[in-house]
This record gives sequence, C-alpha cells and structure tokens, in this order.
Amino acid sequence: MTRFSALYEKERIIIESRLSKALKDRKPYSLYKPAAYILESGGKRLRPLLVLFSTKAAGGDFSKAYNAAVAVELFHNFSLVHDDIMDNADKRRGRPTLHKKYDLSTAILAGDSLLSVAYEYLLKDAENNTAEILKSFTQGLIEVCEGQSMDKDFEVVKNVSIEDYIIMIEKKTAAMAEMCCNIGALIAGASGKEVKALSSYGKNIGIAFQIQDDLLDILGNESEFGKAVGGDLIEGKKTFLFLKALEKSRGKDKKEFLSVIERKGIKRDEISKFRDLYCKLGVIDDAKFEIVKYSGKALAQLKYIKDPEDREFFMWLTDSLIKRSK
Repeated sequence: MTRFSALYEKERIIIESRLSKALKDRKPYSLYKPAAYILESGGKRLRPLLVLFSTKAAGGDFSKAYNAAVAVELFHNFSLVHDDIMDNADKRRGRPTLHKKYDLSTAILAGDSLLSVAYEYLLKDAENNTAEILKSFTQGLIEVCEGQSMDKDFEVVKNVSIEDYIIMIEKKTAAMAEMCCNIGALIAGASGKEVKALSSYGKNIGIAFQIQDDLLDILGNESEFGKAVGGDLIEGKKTFLFLKALEKSRGKDKKEFLSVIERKGIKRDEISKFRDLYCKLGVIDDAKFEIVKYSGKALAQLKYIKDPEDREFFMWLTDSLIKRSK
C-alpha cells in the first residue's frame, strides 16, 4: 500500500464512521432504517474524499470539511436510490437495491430523506462562504437531475450523438465531482484561480470516471463490479461505447446495433456477441483513449495547486481511477 492509498483509506474509514452515525437513532425507523441500508453497502466514497482533499489542496484542514463530505455522500446515495428505481435495477454494489429490499414508496421517501439530511450536514461546514457553498451544492443537484432526465430521454430518442452523450454525463456524473471539488476549495477559502482549477479537475475526472464505468460494464468482473456485467446493453442504454459502435459500424454490424435500439435492449445471452463486436470495431480502445484524454485535462489543472504533495496525491488518485476494476 502506497502512502497515498494509505491516506485515502484512513480518510475513507473516517467518512464511513461518520456516515454510520448520520442517521443513527433518528425516527421514524421506517424511514431511516431503509435510508441507512443504502449507506451500509459501502463504496469508494470518492465524492466525499474529493471534498476533503480539495479542502487540503486549497490550504484548509480535513476537520473543517468532514460534515460537507458526509453531505455529498448522502446526496450521491439519494441519486443512486432514484436511479435504481428509474432503471428498475435489481442490484447495487452486490446487494439488492433499496426498492427491491423494501418497496417502491419506501425507497422514494428514503432517498428524499438522504437529500434532506445532506443539506443539514452541509450547513455545519458552511459558516464561511455560505451562499456560495449552498449555491454550488444546489447547482450540482439541478444538473444531476437534468442529466438523469437526459439519460432517460436517450432511451426513446433514436438519434443520439456522442456530443449529446458527453453533455449528459457532464451533468449526471461530472457535475457532482465538480461540485465536490468546488465546495472543498470554498471551505478552505481558496482564491478564485484555485477554486476554478479544482472544479475543472473534478469535472474532467468525472467524465473520465463515467466512460470508465461504461467500459467496466462490458469488460468488468461482476463480483468486483458489484452489478450485472452487460447491464447497459440489456437495458438498451446509449453509452459512449454503444454510440461509438453505432457510428463506426457498417452493413450487418450496423443492423445489429440498430436492432438494439428497436428492441430497447438485448437478451443476457447476447452480451458476449456485442462485446466481440465492440472489440472488432475498436470502440474499447476508443473509450480508453477518451478516458486518458479527459484525465489529462484534469491533470493539467494541478499546476495551480501549491503544495507538491497535494499535487502528487491528485496524480495518484487520477491514475487509480482510470485503472480501477470496479
């Protein structure tokens, strides 16, 4: 374990501890027990750690940002609960999704409660720059909802461009990472240049993260990935890989991808066939190229971070994210 991975793990454990207490002893149990269930499934806790390490990179202390870090993870899990409902997903991080574990109404309300408590926690660390921090958090929420709406629109719109897709993930995924870095910098009282640089890092690493997620959906190991491999194709989602394949394919191959749109997805036993088509068309390599491209844009912002060790940490984090297997 490197010193940076050890530091990441140390702070992740602190976040886990604080998350476990966020909903403890709150009543009614019928609301907060299901809400706590989604938090218990763990995860990388990337978003709260972006808050913490952005605060540190901008000259602040972790201690000033722990509540804000908890807030963004509660926000993130709110979005996951609602995403799973809209996607009718059965599993999340290897466990039954909240609406499958309980029921639809319970899951909707539990998701809403996570967002409500998130604002409560955010305000604890927003003593300075309160308006800007709340504005950033709220704008992140707006964009995540807009991105999710675009994602759902793509299910029925036949002609979706790669440019449309990038705009969608800028909102649905990257906006939250951008918001996390922005809030961390604001808590530390960073200069305008530092706030902009850290926010840009978050946005670009968020885009790279999502394309990597698309890639893992077709190439990942299900036990590590935590959800069914090939799920995007089964659901008929227009991911970067699918859209690139549609763009590059010709003849019989083209008809195969157009049929996915017409059928609104594929059968589970067809996953390997489409994985082979992705490889044949070179879209696996295209996705890897985009991941490196956006990661490079993120890394270019690190020149504005003053402390060399903080720069090194973000370089390590970037490398870890684009090489992850889950």
